[in-house]
Order: sequence, then structure tokens, then C-alpha cells
Amino acid sequence: MPWFALMGYDGARGLELRGVHRPSHLDYWRPLAAAGRVRHAGPLLDEQGQPRGSVLIFDAADLPAAKALAAADPYSTNRVFERHELFETRAVLPEA
Repeated sequence: MPWFALMGYDGARGLELRGVHRPSHLDYWRPLAAAGRVRHAGPLLDEQGQPRGSVLIFDAADLPAAKALAAADPYSTNRVFERHELFETRAVLPEA
């Protein structure tokens, strides 16, 4: 399956809303992580170390499936993310 990079950018109330929706956000991605389908997930931090967004590297069957996963993320549905971008990617390093 191809890998995708989800870049979520927090809205004006992102920091406040993260505290409310973080448990459901993590619960949403845990099954994929447990199945080995999440390579990396974590916050994007500003210069003060505060979350301003998130990055997730995960696999999906295809772009429509990846878009559906991103759109259903509780950070998307509950407006933590003001917007998000999704890109297909491939691993170059570490070399196999």
C-alpha cells in the first residue's frame, strides 16, 4: 500500500480544542498504528514548543481511502485543524 503524509494546520482555537479532542484523535489512529500502518504521528511545534498542527505518515489503499481517513480524523471533524493537506510519499531513507 502507498504511504501518505497528512499535514494538519491548527485553527485559532487549535490549542484549546486539542485538549478536548486529543483522546478521540489518538483512539482514531491507534488501530492503524497497532497494525503497523502508521510510520510517524506527532505535533508540529512552534518556536515556543506549542502545537500548531500535526503530521501523520500512514498507509492506505489509495488516495481516496487516505482522504477519507484524514477527513474523519476527530481533529478534522472537530475543527482543531483549520485545514489539512495530504500527499502521497515514499521512503528513501533509511535505505533497505
